[in-house]
Amino acid sequence: MLLLALSIGIVLIGPYLQQQVVKAQSGLPNRVATGNLWQEASFPVENFETYTSAFGPRGGDFHYGLDLAAPEGSYIRNWWGGQIVEVWEDGRCGTGMVVRSGNWEHIYCHLRGRVLTANGGRYYTDSEGTVQIWQGQTVPAGARIARVGMTGRTSGPHLHWGLKYGGRWVDPALVLREMYAQQS
Repeated sequence: MLLLALSIGIVLIGPYLQQQVVKAQSGLPNRVATGNLWQEASFPVENFETYTSAFGPRGGDFHYGLDLAAPEGSYIRNWWGGQIVEVWEDGRCGTGMVVRSGNWEHIYCHLRGRVLTANGGRYYTDSEGTVQIWQGQTVPAGARIARVGMTGRTSGPHLHWGLKYGGRWVDPALVLREMYAQQS
């Protein structure tokens, strides 16, 4: 049943994704991605083990992301070059950040570490992983921006990775499939 729902979702969302993919911008100013659109993109988790929760309905709610399990402390890489537009801590997502890349926003949740304020700015820090990322900072694709943790509501170490295009949620699995297809 899940496979049928996923197939239907791909058929319905696939054309939307294909149209929107052409407009994706790299993190470099005034440079629009062309040719192999995902050539600059990076898979977001080192030491990836498995997908633990898909985008879509889950337990009477809606899960706006894809959960990627990895050992606690594994590095998280920035999917697409862009600017850190927000870092935060809350009870649901835990420690998190948002990166804006043109019309794309990629959301990272359950990060190991914490958010601090200094010199009038906010930043994410993970002293054990020697990562410090400031809100407003620009980061390239593939840069280590955090580590997998268990902050917020989680039953195990994983990255909750969400994607928005033009303010609308997009299933990250569709993007990963497209990235993989363009590698061949």
